[in-house]
Amino acid sequence: MIKRLLSFSIIVMFSAMLINCGGKQSSQETDSPDETTEATPEPEMSLSLVEVSSPEFPDATLEMTAPLGETNYAEGEIEFQFNVKNYPLGIQTSDAATKGSANSADGQHIHLIINGEPYLALYEPGHVANLESGNYLVLSFLSRSYHESLKHYGAYALRQFSLGETDEDPVDITQPLLFYSRPKGEYQGADTERVLLDFYLVNTDLSGDGNKVRATINGEEFILDKWAPYFIEGLPAGESRIKLELIDMNGNLIEGPYNSVERTINLVTTAS
Repeated sequence: MIKRLLSFSIIVMFSAMLINCGGKQSSQETDSPDETTEATPEPEMSLSLVEVSSPEFPDATLEMTAPLGETNYAEGEIEFQFNVKNYPLGIQTSDAATKGSANSADGQHIHLIINGEPYLALYEPGHVANLESGNYLVLSFLSRSYHESLKHYGAYALRQFSLGETDEDPVDITQPLLFYSRPKGEYQGADTERVLLDFYLVNTDLSGDGNKVRATINGEEFILDKWAPYFIEGLPAGESRIKLELIDMNGNLIEGPYNSVERTINLVTTAS
């Protein structure tokens, strides 16, 4: 009886050793450096434009009281003066804290665009600029604190004047005109996730069977048939090229001094 029990114990021990050896061998095969596992590729970032909805200010008006249009001034300092009604400058737009985009800590303001150059943000209804001789086309419009323009009639002023002796021809301001506004400059941190695309139109609107804006962002084209602000999502870190063109229903560029504008912006994903 003792011999039988001993034999049975030896058999059980031997079986257990085989099981343990098998488990160890299986583990070695799993961890073998000879076997490679393909890494899951990270998804590529894709660009998208998302239309923005913002508070309206239908009673807000902007009037440029100086300089006067179609007037010749001496070269040098030119004073810009504005009359703003029903739109307080210097306060935050009501949804600024939840907008999720770059916002001015100084609040609502006026965008002043001189000869198609990047805008100046005015937080007071006055500005003095030192200008050389030449012809000047100036657009000003009311802006929310996060730099989005008010687009209704009465919220902008277009003015043309000249300084000193110039042989530059005046611009036909009765024709369709496009002015680039945003994006602009450098964006950091969370502001890089949703970058505002905004522009201003004069003497035209956009439609599916009419004029449009072609936005080319890092080589990718978007055709916009609605005048609205948009968020650009999916921009990579570093420099990005933004080009805006006012085109007709056949895709041809509409002639105008600033109807085709290209700018470079920079995105820094980690704030310095």
